[in-house]
Amino acid sequence: MASEIRLSNEGQGAGEGATSAGPGAVRVAPGTIVLNADRTEDERLALVIVNTGDRPVQIGSHLHLPDANSALEFDRAAAQGFRLDIPAGTSRRFEPGASREVAAVALKGRRSVPGIQVKHG
Repeated sequence: MASEIRLSNEGQGAGEGATSAGPGAVRVAPGTIVLNADRTEDERLALVIVNTGDRPVQIGSHLHLPDANSALEFDRAAAQGFRLDIPAGTSRRFEPGASREVAAVALKGRRSVPGIQVKHG
């Protein structure tokens, strides 16, 4: 199932009837954008992630999921080569003890990620 994002310019700006103009303005046409619409079902995955730690943990939009904080419990082998299916530049926060089902999509290209953590074995 693809993630859909609804965009509109209603409510943007400082007050009633404000327009989205000026530096940093976001101007979009009304409608729906389907994130990662080019991905096949084989390139999609649903995972349940549980924060077993005592502090909140966030996962960014382009983090290779198996490299996520070790306090997060989920099927890391299944998540090899995947990232969250969320808009670029956003993240998902997991409170201590919280469990959430998330959608993931395959990384493009070779899906080879050298890793961001030093693992002692």
